[in-house]
Amino acid sequence: MAGDTENAKLETAARAAWLYFIAGNTQEEIAQKLRVSRPTAQRLVSLALSNRLVTFRFEHRIATTMELSEALRTRFNLKYCDVVPSDPDKPESISGVASSAAAFIEQTLAAASPTLLAIGTGRTLRAAVDQMQPLECPHHTLVALVGNIADDGSASFYDVLSRLADLTKARHFPVPLPVLADTGEQRDILTSLRVVQRTHALAQKADVTLVGVGQMDLDAQQYVDGFVTREELLMQIRLGAVGEITGWSFDRAGQVLEGGINTRTTSVPLATSRESLVVGVASGDKKALPIFSAMSGEVINGLITDERTAILILKLKD
Repeated sequence: MAGDTENAKLETAARAAWLYFIAGNTQEEIAQKLRVSRPTAQRLVSLALSNRLVTFRFEHRIATTMELSEALRTRFNLKYCDVVPSDPDKPESISGVASSAAAFIEQTLAAASPTLLAIGTGRTLRAAVDQMQPLECPHHTLVALVGNIADDGSASFYDVLSRLADLTKARHFPVPLPVLADTGEQRDILTSLRVVQRTHALAQKADVTLVGVGQMDLDAQQYVDGFVTREELLMQIRLGAVGEITGWSFDRAGQVLEGGINTRTTSVPLATSRESLVVGVASGDKKALPIFSAMSGEVINGLITDERTAILILKLKD
């Protein structure tokens, strides 16, 4: 455990050094990008020098991922971006991205002042929470973005909120609804309930939001997990859907679709151009276009992904 902590500290020091010596950032800019204080940013740069992570050229393996992170941050005007190394033997592995997301959550909840964290669901976010150590932070608030009830009435297997609440002892607000209502009229009735409106309103005021990003094809999790039928999935694709976040389908430009299953979605509505931080957590070849579209449409303004996915995203044209 001590070794892991030291390695994580050196990783952060390497990032600070890259931003300072290679990207030419000021200590204030480094502090903002790494979400630390300015004195901490200065100490991180000094730590990198004392550990010889930087000599006349950048020696740390993270240089490539930092370059990709900066390229994504600049192109899509992101508030936060972390690109982790890919495993060449396991290109579809989510462990690195999950580890980064876990560290991000822990750092967010380490704040002394009360923080409102909104969170989606899915495999990668659940894997991230499963990597976290217990935290005592009852002064923070957690709120779900998506319903926690599956189509058959059972609890969602990939529910993230309840697991994170167990780890943190934070006050938490689930969305006690199925992900999809049977009809648009039923959705309107369900989302008009006072308890649901309060939860949705709370989520829309979140300081930090974490969401998964899904693709819209025959491997789409909405279809694989049985939330939508094959016909419903194909309808969304015909309408132009390339991805989904918390159940909301969007097109290549990142615009939320008005028809199809979106008329039955009970999740907190997606917003664009948010002042708060909204981080997408996803990786994989099939996720490149959905992530690209979500950033282009400003549905998300932060990203945690891996090196392989980042390269694919940067190859896509506007």
